[in-house]
Amino acid sequence: MKRTWWKEGVVYQIYPRSYMDSTGNGIGDIPGIISKLDYIKSLGVDIIWLCPVYESPNDDNGYDISDYRKISDEFGGDTAFDELLSEMHARGLKLVMDLVANHSSDEHRWFEESRKSKDSPYRDYYFWKPGKNGQPPNNWTSFFSGSTWQYDELTDEYFLHLFTKKQPDLNWENPKVRQEIYDIMHYWFRKGVDGFRMDVISLISKQLHFPDAQNPENYNKTINAHYANGPRIHEYLHEMHEEVLSKYDIMTVGEGPGINLDNGPLYVDEDRKELHMVFHFDHMFIDNGPGGKYDPIDLNFIRFKEVFSLWDKRLKKQGWGSIFLGNHDFSRMVSRFGNDKAFREDSAKMLAMLLLTMRGTVYIYQGDEIGMTNVAFPSIEEYNDVETLNSWKEAEANGRDMNAFLKLVHKQSRDNARTPMQWDDSVHAGFTLAEPWLKINPNYKTINVASEERDDNSILNFYRKMIAYRKSDDCLVYGDYLDLAPEDSCLFAYARWNDQNKYLVLLNFSDSDYAVPSDIDTTGYDSAISNMDGFNGKILQPWQGVVLKKQS
Repeated sequence: MKRTWWKEGVVYQIYPRSYMDSTGNGIGDIPGIISKLDYIKSLGVDIIWLCPVYESPNDDNGYDISDYRKISDEFGGDTAFDELLSEMHARGLKLVMDLVANHSSDEHRWFEESRKSKDSPYRDYYFWKPGKNGQPPNNWTSFFSGSTWQYDELTDEYFLHLFTKKQPDLNWENPKVRQEIYDIMHYWFRKGVDGFRMDVISLISKQLHFPDAQNPENYNKTINAHYANGPRIHEYLHEMHEEVLSKYDIMTVGEGPGINLDNGPLYVDEDRKELHMVFHFDHMFIDNGPGGKYDPIDLNFIRFKEVFSLWDKRLKKQGWGSIFLGNHDFSRMVSRFGNDKAFREDSAKMLAMLLLTMRGTVYIYQGDEIGMTNVAFPSIEEYNDVETLNSWKEAEANGRDMNAFLKLVHKQSRDNARTPMQWDDSVHAGFTLAEPWLKINPNYKTINVASEERDDNSILNFYRKMIAYRKSDDCLVYGDYLDLAPEDSCLFAYARWNDQNKYLVLLNFSDSDYAVPSDIDTTGYDSAISNMDGFNGKILQPWQGVVLKKQS
């Protein structure tokens, strides 16, 4: 297996609006990030993935870009970005930017020209279609609720937007559009950027006959049948590799709605020359019902474990995996997969053990390193996320019980991950001196960086310990993987090994003591790292994790 820096590195994701405010306007910014680079370096991470900081009207908090070559003044502008890149490289940190190439903002110059007339040279930068009997061209539903088509009376046609109506989809069928994107990528690589996380890249190729969905209310089936993995997706990505990616020593990871075990390797097989990694969501959508996240089902733990095994086996010879349990689009990791009440510290540490003992590149989302939790705002008016607000309107229109729906919002809203970083117990958690753009989680008084810095046994210091341990042995990066208890409903037990070392990892995903099955033999192993004291080789305490190393 080819060894590379991006396989061995640990990635730290920053949502800049919520990280650190340097100006006192309530919004995180790039100078704020610069002020925290020594903290980030102290974690032991190697790469920062920076969510969008480009010029944007912020309908979807930066994922609607109006100028791909300009850093928003709200975040500090181009000068601040150049300083960030310089300061990161001086510390040995690499910078991966977010590239949003499926859609632009409707305030981008391309779209403003496109909508002026049917004869505009920019018309086919986007998808414009006449309606059908006064209705949209088809029955597709947006990721953020409602139709994917927006009527524009100026030319009496509809434009396609898989996300909000202020995020029109770019037409990758047009070679001029593709060249525009490639030129943008060259621009940032020449500045010294070390890679791109490519937003919803699996959606860039469209079914040009735009067929009606058979069951548009079934969110997951509609994505797979009509939005993702279009007919020319791999042609486009291979062209991107030839035109741009092959010319730099960079890292790429594509976000992939609709990417599955069958098609996933096509994106990341090194021989195909497309992307390095993808984010699939088999484990992250595991508790979504047919209607998506606001139609939840119980989390199937056995299936959760199976996802890791199946993807590891599939990518073992055909690419490389991405290991993550949270980001800016999901609930907080410890609230979703752990126990954020009685066992918050223990379960947060145990989830860190899972992340950092898996094969694949590890992604840690800001705040997870201190065990930040979901927030339950009492009113929908306190939420900001466009997906949450649109889902609320749709639920109201459909006559749902809105008290019950608010409880779903508490569990599922993307704002759970977007509340500002909790730096200390001062006003506004040390994030800002002003009123923050999104309310701080009230638990910041007890959950914050400053208090955890002072505690040798904190979640924060455990993350540092786990990251350092992973880096101390290539076995935990490149070694083989095998689930030892695939049918166990509480225990995640697996082996990692190479020619030099072998490890057993035992993780108790329950609130009770749990006996290690007798067929998992721990004799001849020493405890290398654990999230709590006391393991006799037989009984795991609630949410206890242990990494055992075979004696040499």
